[in-house]
Amino acid sequence: MANVLSIQSHVAYGHVGNASAVFPLQRLGHEVWPVHTVQFSNHTGYGSWTGRVFDGQAVDEVVEGIAARGVLGSCDAVLSGYLGSADIGHAVVGTVARVRAANPAAVYCCDPVIGDVGRGVFVRPGIAEFMRDVAVPVADVVTPNHFELDLLTGRTTTTLPQVLDAVAALQATGPRVVLVTSLDVEDTPDDAVDLLAAEGGRAWRVRTPELGVSVNGAGDAIAALFLAHWMSTGSAARALGAAASSVFGLLRMTAEAGSREILTVAAQEEFVSPTRTFEVTEVTAAP
Repeated sequence: MANVLSIQSHVAYGHVGNASAVFPLQRLGHEVWPVHTVQFSNHTGYGSWTGRVFDGQAVDEVVEGIAARGVLGSCDAVLSGYLGSADIGHAVVGTVARVRAANPAAVYCCDPVIGDVGRGVFVRPGIAEFMRDVAVPVADVVTPNHFELDLLTGRTTTTLPQVLDAVAALQATGPRVVLVTSLDVEDTPDDAVDLLAAEGGRAWRVRTPELGVSVNGAGDAIAALFLAHWMSTGSAARALGAAASSVFGLLRMTAEAGSREILTVAAQEEFVSPTRTFEVTEVTAAP
C-alpha cells in the first residue's frame, strides 16, 4: 500500500480530476490524500457549473496542515493533473519539494494537462509553458496525450520513430518514465487506440479497440492507474498493460450504458481484475 498525495480539480457530480483518480487508487488498496484545486458542481463540459477555483495559497495551507501531522515522510507519491493557474502549479512543485525532503524515495507523477486533438490548447495562458519548463522537468513520471507530447517537445509526430524520438527528448528534460495516451500514428488502425510507455531506454506499446466514446475524466483515471501499477511492479511495461486494460473496461461499460459520465464506481472491478487484457509489445527505438 502506498500513500499518494493527489492535487487535482474536483467535482461533486461526475468523475473528473480527483473524483476520477482517487477511487481507482483506493480500490487498488492505496491510501489517497486528495487536495482539491477547484470545487465545482460538475465538469465544465456541460457548459455551466457552480463552485470556485482555489489559489496556490489554498493548496499550500492544506499541505501545511498535512505536514503538521508529521506524515509527509510516509508520502510515497505526489500526483497532479489539471492546473487552473501557474500559481497553483508553483504550489504543486513546492509540495513535491517538501515531500521529497521528508522522503527522498517519493516520486512525482505529472499529468501535463494542456489540450487535445480537436480542442487544441484549453488551459489558461502560461500553463503550457509552466508544464514544459517547470513541472515536467521535476517529475519522475509524466503522462501526456499525443497532442501534449508534441506541444511539450515542439514537434509534430506522425510515425512511431518520431514519437520515440519525442519521448526520448522529453525524458532528457527530467522524467524517467513517460506514458503517452491517445497515440495515433501512421500504423494505428482507424478502429484502434494506441498507448505507449517508455523507461530506461526501452519502450512498449499496447493497442485497444476504439470504442467511440468521448467522456471527461478518462485521462485522470489512467494517470492514476499507471502510477499505481508502476509503483507496485517497478515496470512501465506491466503498468502500461494493466492501466490500459482497466481503462478499456471502464470505457466499455460507460459506452454500453450510454452514459455521459464515466462509470467509475460501477466499473470498479475493472481496476482490480480487468475483464479483457491486451498484449504489450516492445517497440524499437528510433535509430
